[in-house]
Amino acid sequence: MTRFKTIVLTLIAASLTVTSCNDDFVNTQPLDQVSGTAVWSDAALAEAFVTGIYGGLGQGGFNEQQLASLTDETIFTHPGRDITTITEARSNPASPGWINETINWNNMYLRIRACNLALENLAKPGFPNNNNIVERLTGETKFLRAYYYHQLVRYYGGVPIVDRAYLLGEADYSLPRNTMEECINFIVKDCDDAAALLKGKSLAKGRANDVSALALKSRILTYAASDLYDAATAKSKSTAHASFANPALLGYTSGSRTERWQKAKAASKAVLDMTAYGYQMNLSAPVSKDAGTTNYMNIALSRGGGEQDVLFSRLFINQKPEAGGQQGLFNGPNGYHNWAGNTPVSLLVDDYEMMDGSKFSWSDPAKATTPYANRDPRFYASILYDGAPWKPRTADVAAKDPANQIQTGQYEITSGSGKVSVAGLDTRKSTVEDWNGSYTGYYMRKFIDPNPAIVDQNTYQQIPWPFFRYTEAAFNYAEACIELGEDAEAKTWLNKIRFRAGMPALTETGDALRQRYRNERRIEMVFEEQRYHDARRWMIAPTTLGRKANTISITGTLKPGKSVSLYRYDPTSYDYTYRVVEIDPGKENRAWLDKMYYLPISRDESNRNAKLVQNPGY
Repeated sequence: MTRFKTIVLTLIAASLTVTSCNDDFVNTQPLDQVSGTAVWSDAALAEAFVTGIYGGLGQGGFNEQQLASLTDETIFTHPGRDITTITEARSNPASPGWINETINWNNMYLRIRACNLALENLAKPGFPNNNNIVERLTGETKFLRAYYYHQLVRYYGGVPIVDRAYLLGEADYSLPRNTMEECINFIVKDCDDAAALLKGKSLAKGRANDVSALALKSRILTYAASDLYDAATAKSKSTAHASFANPALLGYTSGSRTERWQKAKAASKAVLDMTAYGYQMNLSAPVSKDAGTTNYMNIALSRGGGEQDVLFSRLFINQKPEAGGQQGLFNGPNGYHNWAGNTPVSLLVDDYEMMDGSKFSWSDPAKATTPYANRDPRFYASILYDGAPWKPRTADVAAKDPANQIQTGQYEITSGSGKVSVAGLDTRKSTVEDWNGSYTGYYMRKFIDPNPAIVDQNTYQQIPWPFFRYTEAAFNYAEACIELGEDAEAKTWLNKIRFRAGMPALTETGDALRQRYRNERRIEMVFEEQRYHDARRWMIAPTTLGRKANTISITGTLKPGKSVSLYRYDPTSYDYTYRVVEIDPGKENRAWLDKMYYLPISRDESNRNAKLVQNPGY
């Protein structure tokens, strides 16, 4: 009891001391914060606030775990990251699986609230509108709000539209989900407003402009016309959707799909008409194989003119080490002391065409004997395969591989009086590192800087993440043309993309053209967070995302009379055999259930907002 009295008397004394202090001292402004009044009375602070909203973009797609590993592009190597919760269709509201910061429901709404705060204050700014800064910041903010809503919509379906900043003390903070149509209309209006406000404005790299707003509009309207976003079509293709009582939350329940495709076509053409953008899109014939590879690398690295194809990107600089600058570390071969995080599966590799435009097939003996010869030039810029030339090895490994070639097989060498079998330096039995390493026999090359100086865990690269590309708008335009029966116009634009890559023209029509288009988009946009959304909106996920991931098993056997003491890829000394094998189901056992067309709304969000209707299948 005595101790309690002492505490109470101490608190009373302290309160008397505080209240008797000088009022100026008590009201001193904190040094680590700026008041809202001050922010919106100063142009520089207002710009800083809007700049902060870009933080919702995260690392772009350059996370250690990538969206590609939810698809038939790559598999994630390391355990315990909740990737398989999604790829094995085990998602549920209590455990949805791997959700990164740019997908997370709560994080997106935090950014949307910041957008709403900015828009409300920019409508009555307390600073001079020098150089039209108010219009520019308003345009950027509207683009960002549209982008964050498009993220929510394409992962969760229709979501509550919040277009104002809620205040403390309001009677109710819960809202029901808006329909898919209402959400898309809201996003399109923000895009239109942003494009008008930003037209003619000169902005720094990495900030939204009018063409990025138009590119977002092109994307969302292309989605809106697709199978998954049409309630009747989705019901016909999915039992989960057929039994869902609220179809308007996930797709259009009225109106004409033809009209939606026409809107998508017009929106995409508006981007293509921005002729200051695009790269090598005016060719009348295919370039050479080497030029095709170079062109594709220029786009991926955003160099050599290829940066003209990138309409909006997340930039990285060495002065600020970030995870987005560590793609070489995250995805590179373990024989280079890298982590082999997201590794391409054979399903993807096999979809790269031959140089003449024919399909690759393991049943063709000539192709199966030399599977990496005469492939689409983009293959060599995207995939590191057995025998592929790569950077010089680090000093501790250089003597083991002076040829600097990727080694993902098992090879014979001569040792002493006989032959022994050795594991490649980039396998999971590597003598360099045997804990990292690809399960698939392939590594990602696209988006990894080929500069030999950027080779280990202590160096960062400065490759931007491409949110939107001119080429995506060309694909969107071609897709709309195909769905509207305008095959000739579609082929005109598809062949522009193929000629740049060194590939021959497409000649098909009808559904055959549609299938070629879909594969062309898969190859050109690989690892760019397109496949996950495309396979779902086309509703081909059961036969694509649901397929078992697979690997390539490679064996190099010495030819009669040949002796090799240090392995290097050499068809004159070795006979190579290649065998495609499914990934061990203990590692990942992919499956598809139709509930996975949309992610579940988390249990916590449903507990906070009882008006939310859960997605079908959960």
